[in-house]
Amino acid sequence: MLERSKECIAMLLAGGQGSRLKVLTSDIAKPAVSFGGKYKIIDFTLSNCINSGIDTVGILTQYEPLVLNSYIGNGQPWGLNRNYGGVKILPPYSRSQKSEWYKGTANAIYQNIHYIDMYNPEYVLVLSGDHIYKMDYSKMLEYHKEKQADCTIAVIDVPMEETYRFGIINANEDGSIYEFEEKPKHAKSTKASMGIYIFKWSVLREYLIQDEEDPNSSNDFGKNILPNLLNDGKKLFAYSFSGYWKDVGTLESLWEANMDLINPNVDFDLKDTDFKIYARNYAKPPSFISKNSSIKNSIISEGCNIQGTIENSIIFTGCTIEENVHIKNSVIMPNSVIKSGSDVNYSIVGENCVINENCTVGKDQLFSIQISVVGTNKVLPENTTILPKEIF
Repeated sequence: MLERSKECIAMLLAGGQGSRLKVLTSDIAKPAVSFGGKYKIIDFTLSNCINSGIDTVGILTQYEPLVLNSYIGNGQPWGLNRNYGGVKILPPYSRSQKSEWYKGTANAIYQNIHYIDMYNPEYVLVLSGDHIYKMDYSKMLEYHKEKQADCTIAVIDVPMEETYRFGIINANEDGSIYEFEEKPKHAKSTKASMGIYIFKWSVLREYLIQDEEDPNSSNDFGKNILPNLLNDGKKLFAYSFSGYWKDVGTLESLWEANMDLINPNVDFDLKDTDFKIYARNYAKPPSFISKNSSIKNSIISEGCNIQGTIENSIIFTGCTIEENVHIKNSVIMPNSVIKSGSDVNYSIVGENCVINENCTVGKDQLFSIQISVVGTNKVLPENTTILPKEIF
């Protein structure tokens, strides 16, 4: 054990393959995907931690961790470069001749029991690295203590027609949980789990060990740990969150979340100095905007060279947009080049792409939105057309 206990530490699950993001996660983990002009998805959860006073974060990586590990480094951009606590990368490892990947979310935490025990915490906060939101976890922790809960689950109201996509929490008026519904066809409530949990460490530790000893378990929080706690009469409570939250696990939701940043009707402010989102700074030069360019309702990050027309779009760090280029309703990720004569509409262009002259990616749409996607590091030959919903 180290020199003193931590009241609460965070364990951030960042090992998912992100297969639904297809060509954007072929070489990187989903939390390392770029977002919002200058960020990575994981920046939001890490920033939430330090803004909430949680200075000890274990990041559990597995799939394609190299870019993510390099990006996080020693945690300095988020104020998590500390001698005691701070941020630690926790890949699967072997303590014996038996070595295995993380089998599920619960198994990932189980394999790191010794790491958690070093800090002897009273509470453990379990998080996901692939959501876009701002949340003060200290308020959730206060609620957890007030209720004397064994586990508290953050929930958010979703439209009834979307409940089939989520784990639904059914709770009494006092917040106590009496039932879980996993992606129900006919939900009893609209309270969706956000994948954010606070546990008493003593309770969670016991149930992780029991779960690991069960050969029939999926080693998953939603399928195993939480139902087992409920069935054993443990005190589980729902903590309602009313701010912006988006699971960016699909190409469509990733595009929508980026577009929300430039939608005046969406309350999600990245300029709020009282709750900053921190990111690694690559020290790019200021962007150059030529006199012949036209920009409307868009975000242009640093290090860009803009010669064309941009409307309702997000242009990430280090992009080049040449003359006679029209970009609308699109997300152009870092260091991509769009060459003269090309049109990009309702699309995502991955990092380090080159779209050569006179290409058409996507098209204007009035009703059902279908996103076109150009994958990371791709080169689009001249005069190529990428249709709506087509992935290159």
